[in-house]
Amino acid sequence: MEAILDKAKNQLEQSLPFVLYCKPNSDMVIGLFQQNDELYKVEDFTEKGFAFVSFDGNQTYLIPENQSEIVGVIWDKKKVDVLEREFKEPNGATKNNFERLVAKGIQAIENDEFKKVVLSRKETVDLVDFDLVTTFEKLVQLYPATFVYCFFHPKVGIWLGATPEQLLKANVNVFETMALAGTQKDNGSGEIVWDKKEKEEQQYVTDYIVSALQGVALEVSVTKPYSVKAGSIWHIKTDIWGVLNSNSSLQQVINLLHPTPAVCGLPKDQSKAFILENENYGRSFYTGFLGELNSSFATDSVSSNLFVNLRCMQIVDSQAYLYMGCGITKDSIPEKEWSESINKSMTMKRVLDFR
Repeated sequence: MEAILDKAKNQLEQSLPFVLYCKPNSDMVIGLFQQNDELYKVEDFTEKGFAFVSFDGNQTYLIPENQSEIVGVIWDKKKVDVLEREFKEPNGATKNNFERLVAKGIQAIENDEFKKVVLSRKETVDLVDFDLVTTFEKLVQLYPATFVYCFFHPKVGIWLGATPEQLLKANVNVFETMALAGTQKDNGSGEIVWDKKEKEEQQYVTDYIVSALQGVALEVSVTKPYSVKAGSIWHIKTDIWGVLNSNSSLQQVINLLHPTPAVCGLPKDQSKAFILENENYGRSFYTGFLGELNSSFATDSVSSNLFVNLRCMQIVDSQAYLYMGCGITKDSIPEKEWSESINKSMTMKRVLDFR
């Protein structure tokens, strides 16, 4: 593990692009170390490498397989030091603004503008002695069931995350995806009880994805919803898989799925328009997607393994920008959604030392 982390530090010092990542429940960290500082783009999703795509789809970047040194190492599970301390909540104005935004979303749902919308916020924290590679290692150790990554490009910036949501896994014409919704803080008890709001939100997401995929798939199968833990947060998850039509392209499938109802809303176009008009900040790569694109270095065959960019942060100078979102339905309560956003911020805050 030390060798690949040292390699990442050297890339950073030379301002050369790289990505480190670890797939869910994997014991391998993979690194792509680009040999130049050119900014490559994904044009039609036939490219090979590591894709990094923004929420609005206007930034589609790639660390290409054929321009990179690729390294994979096994990592050993070990205890890491995290700061178990009380965190100060953002100021009252931030809270009020977010609750007003949620209330506006609820009103739009009551006005039949859409069924669901995912509303988010950005929080800035001042860092103390931040070390990129050490922070990535902490994320890997703390959140082994998620997709953990650290992405750097001198023309894009630094992003890290530990996301529980897969956008798409595709190998030839076989695909897997998921519906993920509902959020509940882990209280230490073995029993997870979901209320009507969360169950309904999950069903919206599942129904949308299945319906969207039927246009490009020969068959689609779905599991029953079940509870899954990501860090200290529980979600409701449904697994979805099937076989694509012979004439369906990866780009078609991605366009159908992104942005998912779990990060945007339903119907997609109306909820996305509401987000862009009312959130008052740019999501950038938060709720975009990232991962292996047509890669042959990670498996025996060419495959894509893409994840939604949740539970993430952007590092700019000595500050971290944290991003958190909540699924809003007609049964949402603004104060509860604020609390949920605080819980989600802890995924990143646990690995940071900040003022």
